Amino acid sequence: MKFKPSAKARLKRIELMVFDVDGVLTDGGLFYGPQGEVLKRFDVKDGHGLVMARLVGLKAAILTARTSEIVERRGAELKLSAVMQGQRDKGPALRALCESLGVKLEHTSYMGDDTNDLAPMALAGLAACPGDAVDEVKRAAHAVSSRPGGKGAARELVEAVLKARGVWTKALEAMGTTTRPG
Repeated sequence: MKFKPSAKARLKRIELMVFDVDGVLTDGGLFYGPQGEVLKRFDVKDGHGLVMARLVGLKAAILTARTSEIVERRGAELKLSAVMQGQRDKGPALRALCESLGVKLEHTSYMGDDTNDLAPMALAGLAACPGDAVDEVKRAAHAVSSRPGGKGAARELVEAVLKARGVWTKALEAMGTTTRPG
């Protein structure tokens, strides 16, 4: 993950991580079936990272403009703090989300990939994006993942936050993972 100079200090303050879905937690592809159903592909490593964060007391949420039962199901499966769908105006939605969860905006990270994510990125304490985000979003981000959306970008941010907060080992232990020296 590439960080702007101000990002490292911001990572330590994060209490809530908020993610867009299409292009961030998925690769942005939408698969339509014959009955019109939409399918999305989520990366298991991103989900694993979100569970690790929850187990050490960090909150995670979804904020998306689209609405999908699949997203609701994924949020419930990961036991996210909130799933906000159908939010076309994401700036005010992020404010409302933070207020409902009792977290200050400056203690929030937001990861988005396209221009409709610029407003919440401007409000969040840490703005991040996948490596394949549009140029405007990359310029606005404090942190740009080396990974594309839906393929580990969210996990990379989660790991950076957990390590900056000094809870990476605790997260590994919470998942039943033991570490061995090199």
